[in-house]
Amino acid sequence: MMTIFRILSVLPLWLAHGLGCAMGWLVFAGSGVYRSRFLENARQAGVGWRLRIAAVSEAGKQLTELPRLWLGRPVTVRWVGAGHVEAALDAGRAVLFLTPHLGCFEVTAQAYSRRYGGRAPLTVLFRSPRKAWLRELVATARARDGLQVAPTTLGGVKQMIKALRDGQCLGLLPDQVPPLGQGVWAPFFGRDAYTMTLAQRLARQTGTSVLLAWGERLSWGRGYRLHVEPLTDALPADSVRATGVINRRMEDLIRRCPQQYLWGYARYKQPRRES
Repeated sequence: MMTIFRILSVLPLWLAHGLGCAMGWLVFAGSGVYRSRFLENARQAGVGWRLRIAAVSEAGKQLTELPRLWLGRPVTVRWVGAGHVEAALDAGRAVLFLTPHLGCFEVTAQAYSRRYGGRAPLTVLFRSPRKAWLRELVATARARDGLQVAPTTLGGVKQMIKALRDGQCLGLLPDQVPPLGQGVWAPFFGRDAYTMTLAQRLARQTGTSVLLAWGERLSWGRGYRLHVEPLTDALPADSVRATGVINRRMEDLIRRCPQQYLWGYARYKQPRRES
């Protein structure tokens, strides 16, 4: 598999995305469970059929762009809102980046590490894949200057708190379903979803700046547009209310580009105990 990834990593981005369109539809047609969940989640959010169709292709692009992002030459990234990052770093403040499963969330961490990693390293939460070859691949791909990973364990949480208190930065996907006991039920597009409380706990404990970030995938392999903006809403002390605030802001981002959200993700699943 490493050989296949290395071959795919040299493809131009437009070709990788073209293959992704085909793969997206193959998976959509071949898996009834995935197709049903994809359509139900999109319907729950009020996404129309035209955008649902586009989202099938975009989901495939997310898979086929990974070899290029992990092993290939750097891609073009245009920043929108970089001043928010620079203002926080100039003030010596740590930054907590919140990124939903929208667009290319892999490129957000890479772009930050290339531009700002020398000033303040970025730590991202990392769930280790079960397959040995994939663990090796991901570890190799994410081992780069200015970018560190923290496991989804108690030790990883301690690592993240220390990073923020040291003035470093942290990236989380707040719409990722956490293990049982590490979240609360809160509305997400009008339906209760088990949502992590880690984001607001870290923000309160460390007094860090909270920024929203997502990587928009541009058409015809032209690269990505990285959007950054502040979380303007105050986070209440109550965990359920604070989680509701974050979920609403994630919804706002997703509504801007619903065709690039990962609707096939099991957002409303029952949480499992951490093994």
